[in-house]
Amino acid sequence: MPRAPFDWIDGATERRERAGLVRVLRPRAADQDLLDLASNDYLGLTRHPAVTRGAADAALRWGAGSTGSRLVTGTTALHTELEDALARFCGFEAALVFSSGYAANLAALTALGERDTLIVSDAGNHASIVDGCRLARAETEVVPHADAEAVRKALDAHGGPALMVSDSVFSVDGDAAPLPGLAAVCREFGAALVVDDAHGLGVLGEGGRGGLHAAGLAGADDVVATLTLSKSLGSQGGAVLGPARVIQHLVNAARTFIFDTGLAPAAVGGALAALRLLEAEPERAGRARAVAAELHERLTAAGLQAARPDAAVVSVRAPSAEQAVAWAADCRGAGLAVGCFRPPSVPDGISRLRLTARADLTQEQIQWAVDTILRTAPTA
Repeated sequence: MPRAPFDWIDGATERRERAGLVRVLRPRAADQDLLDLASNDYLGLTRHPAVTRGAADAALRWGAGSTGSRLVTGTTALHTELEDALARFCGFEAALVFSSGYAANLAALTALGERDTLIVSDAGNHASIVDGCRLARAETEVVPHADAEAVRKALDAHGGPALMVSDSVFSVDGDAAPLPGLAAVCREFGAALVVDDAHGLGVLGEGGRGGLHAAGLAGADDVVATLTLSKSLGSQGGAVLGPARVIQHLVNAARTFIFDTGLAPAAVGGALAALRLLEAEPERAGRARAVAAELHERLTAAGLQAARPDAAVVSVRAPSAEQAVAWAADCRGAGLAVGCFRPPSVPDGISRLRLTARADLTQEQIQWAVDTILRTAPTA
């Protein structure tokens, strides 16, 4: 008798259980009574009345879905308005909106990573960048984390067309990439710089214009940014920003743009409303950074190991994967939602609690969150 086709899954499940790496879905209620330090709602906008109204109005006017791919029926006037607003706000010539930040990274890397190109990728990059490199026809070389000299060596050894790709802020530890140094190395060898600014938009730069804006690189003719609308802008979707000729190339060559259904109008309307709100209230960006710094200061002063945040992510080390899961569960039981990162989500194999600093947290909420994390912390 031949083996059933999915019997191998049972063995994989058993191995995950032994390693304490089983993941489960936890549906949340719309009115859950938890203080949220787990989401990526950095500016506290996902439930802001102006943002939800922007989403609702867009759905009522344009419909629940975009009805097709962007090149057929999926581009509305609202999509174009958001693209123009994103490019202007972040300081780039043009922008292109995708159904997710993941799709945006796949698009940029597969469309720009031609067969003779070398892609140099930081070892700490997000999974969407890793997958984009795998799908591109280019050769990929992974270099040590945040190491501009390693990038130089890789580019020097290649000697041909190349691009370097990095997160602006890394999602695990919340540290920022050395963007000025990376740009200098890329320009030395005529390589492009592609930066995923998912965790920089809304937090870094003047008024939250992003990590590339903060580094003085926004709008450069050799720089491309990708970003998501689902974090600081509290909505859904992604975008690629860069020179107009690059964006036009993606329209014609990026498979996740050509063959994917366009972003739903409600998500477009919500993101556009959030962007306008950020323009009107630029202090939200600085507040998110201040909350992160305060969380880090209080937790480390109490003896916990936490990476110093460069943006809004605060990473707190746990002794093991099992203890990280138990710690996060104990926090949830006490009314605090925190993220829990374990292998294979963390490239260094160290399990962590991942805390999201939000611009709308009060001082009382910050103190209560710190007290809860300390009270539930593993003893070893």
